[in-house]
Amino acid sequence: MTALNQQSCEACRADAPRVTDEELAELVRMVPEWRAIVVDGIMQLERVFTFKNFKQAMAFSNRLADLAESEGHHPGILTEWGKVTVTWWSHSIKGLHRNDFIMAAKTDALWANE
Repeated sequence: MTALNQQSCEACRADAPRVTDEELAELVRMVPEWRAIVVDGIMQLERVFTFKNFKQAMAFSNRLADLAESEGHHPGILTEWGKVTVTWWSHSIKGLHRNDFIMAAKTDALWANE
């Protein structure tokens, strides 16, 4: 299987299936730093990235925004002094799709290049 960070997001329609429990178990192992959380009844992936200062955190947020725009899939990004909290989920299906795991892996790759 191609590494998640080498894959591209597919268009996600409102009737696209959410990941199954079996797929979830497999995919979370591929992005071990991310945790599945439930916010307002919607399963999401979340990870906190730490930085030495606000400027570095903001620069990472901007690079992530560019990546998200290029893939057509957009996360929640909370930028604070010394940290960025990133949350991926598929808004159209109100849950997790394979795209979210692809983008989590791409976010990890972006972080690795810091």
